[in-house]
Amino acid sequence: MPRKPKRKAPASPAAHGTSPEPYPSHASPSPAQCLAVRDALLGFHGFPEEFAPFRRLRLGGRSPEDCSCDSPPPPSPTVLDGIVTTLLSQNTTEAISRRAFASLKAAFPSWDQVVDEEGTRLEDAIRCGGLAATKAARIRAMLRGVRERRGKICLEYLRELSVDEVKRELSQFKGIGPKTGWCVPWVKQKTLLWICCKGGLVACVLMFYLQKDDFPVDTHVHRITKAMGWVPVTASREKAYIHLNNKIPDDLKFDLNCLIVTHGKLCQTCAKKMGGIINGCWCFDKRLQNLATALAAKGFCKAVVQ
Repeated sequence: MPRKPKRKAPASPAAHGTSPEPYPSHASPSPAQCLAVRDALLGFHGFPEEFAPFRRLRLGGRSPEDCSCDSPPPPSPTVLDGIVTTLLSQNTTEAISRRAFASLKAAFPSWDQVVDEEGTRLEDAIRCGGLAATKAARIRAMLRGVRERRGKICLEYLRELSVDEVKRELSQFKGIGPKTGWCVPWVKQKTLLWICCKGGLVACVLMFYLQKDDFPVDTHVHRITKAMGWVPVTASREKAYIHLNNKIPDDLKFDLNCLIVTHGKLCQTCAKKMGGIINGCWCFDKRLQNLATALAAKGFCKAVVQ
């Protein structure tokens, strides 16, 4: 008796480079909500100085207030330089990680030399940044994976790809895939604030070094967006990342992400969930009464409702 042919399983959404919406019935945030929060935070904090160079890169060298195109854009670091810099920034300060990166580049003029060297020169070069053995192994694995798949150690071609294409490409290289425990450093007054999410390194590359539209979810973003009702209170960071990237307009993602992270860091009430009042906190702004009430209901900044 002939056997029935096996039914072919339907392709998963991930196979097509898209992520399924985890909360299809959750309408927030709307574009209007995103714009209101972005404008209120920008009005209170101004744009965070530490992110300004990346913002100018996205604007082709112009500041948001300058509509002229006369000034050349600032030099953009290579994608590989960005990845290695991010790795070296783990568990240390920005100044020390920059010193480690400069030492690495001085010891190894080319990335091929890093892969081919079999001794401890790489560890010695980055030792000032801490965790030298671990970081050296990951750097080599990543560079070797790029060379094996591409024939040369260069990722600049990613600049021409879409967000989904970049994610698919980077997931193929050893040490860069979504299961790798990478974090993105945000430095404020020499204090490290880590943006961690599934594929955190990929989100960093997309947002900062490729100037693509992506919305990473760190601890502050995760907590504050829950309080605002932008994601369900039970949302994991991974699902929040997918939902927020689906909902937030692309042209607001970069500014909004940097500003929410900055507010979460500067507003100690929001950061620590103490529920106390801090004078001058943007959560008191009358333009954000609904937002302030939502934050207060979840134990963040208490709202002053008049």
